[in-house]
Amino acid sequence: MGKVRNIDEELLSDNWHWLKKFTFEYQKDDGSWETQVREVYDRGNGAAILLYNKQKKTVVLTRQFRMPTYLNGNEDGMMIEACAGVLENGNAEATIIKEVEEETGYKIDNVKKIFESYMSPGSVTEILHFFIGQYTDTMKVSQGGGAEDEHENIEVLEMLFSKALKMIESGEIKDAKTIMLLQYAQINKLIC
Repeated sequence: MGKVRNIDEELLSDNWHWLKKFTFEYQKDDGSWETQVREVYDRGNGAAILLYNKQKKTVVLTRQFRMPTYLNGNEDGMMIEACAGVLENGNAEATIIKEVEEETGYKIDNVKKIFESYMSPGSVTEILHFFIGQYTDTMKVSQGGGAEDEHENIEVLEMLFSKALKMIESGEIKDAKTIMLLQYAQINKLIC
């Protein structure tokens, strides 16, 4: 923190999570200090997973309404995404296993963390933990669809991996975490 000093914060909102305005001094490379102002949103950290089946050459994704995309040009607001959720008690692995069952109806117990990433570092504090996990038809224990108390209306989509990759090219999949997971699977030949 040697290049940042005199941090002042102002709470702008704490409805769902917090939004704050930070005023601070930042030391430039020439040694001089300048005052900067940034708004920062903290929604907590999250986890996302690509569920895949090597034998069937399929992946499980979800489709749900996302208001921010609707407000920014997505005509119907529907997004195709990898299963994901906000961390509970800071435990990424336990969170993603729970989210998989709630959202997709698959009960899995073996996941592998592959990396983590800041998703929008200019304005959001979130670190997203990325996982992969194999599923089989026998792991399906419910219809999924999300947690009712969270007002989730999630459609579960099982599709060929090759189709999911084509949906990136066609623009049907525009979600960054999903694109990253699908490309990871492609690069690492998880589904041949």
